[in-house]
Amino acid sequence: MTIDFRQAAFLISVPKADLAPPDEGAEVAFAGRSNAGKSSALNSITEQRGLARTSKTPGRTQQINFFDLGGNHRLVDLPGFGYARVPQAMKEQWQRNLAEYLHIRQSLRGLILLMDCRHPLTDYDQKILTWCADVGLATHILLTKSDKLKRGPAGNNLLAVRSRLPEFHPEASVQLFSALKKTGVDEARLVLSDWLCDR
Repeated sequence: MTIDFRQAAFLISVPKADLAPPDEGAEVAFAGRSNAGKSSALNSITEQRGLARTSKTPGRTQQINFFDLGGNHRLVDLPGFGYARVPQAMKEQWQRNLAEYLHIRQSLRGLILLMDCRHPLTDYDQKILTWCADVGLATHILLTKSDKLKRGPAGNNLLAVRSRLPEFHPEASVQLFSALKKTGVDEARLVLSDWLCDR
């Protein structure tokens, strides 16, 4: 079965996991540090410029956003973690909501973890990778904004991240990605399709 990601449609936005759509079918979540390019990646993969809201202001995604792909398949945009300019109490609430969602969703097939290609494997990234490994959650990394680096440095960063993954999540995979140049979009879609159609 193949999935037409272009048919993605906004389903619902919720502040916490217990308000999410019925926990059935299959879904893949997108997570990453604030301003890592989650919304841009979702828009690029679905070929819809306005599906997920993008902003130059870190932390724009403040709720858990579900997008319907048809056939009981979904993509999920999680709140960004890191340096968003919001009160500390709100940051902590986001983290609790994120952890709760990742912990309780039985329909979650995998996590797409986005990292800025120029600044990969932050402390937050390492913690999420380790957590995913502990619970056996499939994880694929998109090294975003790869167009900001020349080909050589981008490739070196990819190899460096790949070499360190066994420290945190031995089963995780990684690729270069650029929403602007459409680099790696097809590769990302293959990973998503494999996960969503696995069961």
